Amino acid sequence: MRTEITDLDTLRRHRAEKRDLRGVVLVRLDLTAREDDALLRTALDGAVFLGCLLTPEAARRAEAAGALAFPAVPDLPYDMYRSTLYTATELFDGFDPARPESYADTPDARIYRHTKETKLDPLHALTERLHDHSISEALADAMTGHPVAVMGGHALTRDSPGYREAVDLGVTLGQEGFTVLTGGGPGAMEAVPLGVRLSQSSSVDEVVRSLAIAPKFASGSTVDASEIGHWLAAGLAVDLPVDHTPRTIGIPTWFYGHEPPNPFCELHAKYFANSVREDGLLTIATGGIVYTPGSAGTVQEVFQDYTQNHYSSIGPPAPMIFLGSRFWNEDVPAAPLVRRLARGREAEPWIMVTDDIDEAVTLLRAYAKSVQQAGALR
Repeated sequence: MRTEITDLDTLRRHRAEKRDLRGVVLVRLDLTAREDDALLRTALDGAVFLGCLLTPEAARRAEAAGALAFPAVPDLPYDMYRSTLYTATELFDGFDPARPESYADTPDARIYRHTKETKLDPLHALTERLHDHSISEALADAMTGHPVAVMGGHALTRDSPGYREAVDLGVTLGQEGFTVLTGGGPGAMEAVPLGVRLSQSSSVDEVVRSLAIAPKFASGSTVDASEIGHWLAAGLAVDLPVDHTPRTIGIPTWFYGHEPPNPFCELHAKYFANSVREDGLLTIATGGIVYTPGSAGTVQEVFQDYTQNHYSSIGPPAPMIFLGSRFWNEDVPAAPLVRRLARGREAEPWIMVTDDIDEAVTLLRAYAKSVQQAGALR
């Protein structure tokens, strides 16, 4: 695996240890100062410079050594080499709750428009891929322990019983200390992180009632900035505790740019490529996944997740919990098929269909304990 250096202090330590820069990836470094340019006076074979500033002499040396230099691309509404995940504050910068239509002026909305305008342009296809690689790196850095993911549809309205049930699931997961991942959008994807963040609060009922003034982000098949703005304003009005170690991470995509990220996840790993986003979400949820009722997207995730578990392609099989027995056994009978495929395999004991949140969390807790014990035996 290549060494990646994203700050000058790390580069200086690297060189102080008499190590060269062969094969090293350097990201967004200004190396034009005399003392920093001197750090490059070493072997540069196979080095990669992403968005770095180099003196003309250093650029010539790098080119002669066979290094690759990718410049910063001007006029992008996003940082293709960013090293951190997004926050809701960053994505919704400039939004004025008194003017719901101002959502159209936020970075989140501007980036979506840019992807549509440059859809067939190969240069911007490259910048989007580099951005998504950076987000994957930042997401991996943000992970601790074995996070749990919760999947479910975006269509749950804030005033529905299903939304409140998803909030209750988040409350229980939060009380158990889990880091929780969701798709980062509306519906179940925002209800669960809201519950996690309210897990030590007595104001759950009050908060859910306050959100009912803007129950959904869209009223029909088309969505405009004003509709999203009303939905967003109600969410941003909620006063939520801030944890020093974020435990709610959304993984949304601009592929579904009409569907905004929710304001309740503390961090967002937002991608351009939906396929990269989906695979990353399923792969990084090493503590298991809870499936609440959803539509075709959720069903796709069920079988993509089970394929990983069936072949142990990522690691040992992790829990797959279908929350809502009638839905998953009868309305959308994905659970019986998954159970049949898992019969006699290592994944079988970690598949559950239940209506009981406590039962679901008990299985997640048992799995976390088994992983901890296995690690201690190594």
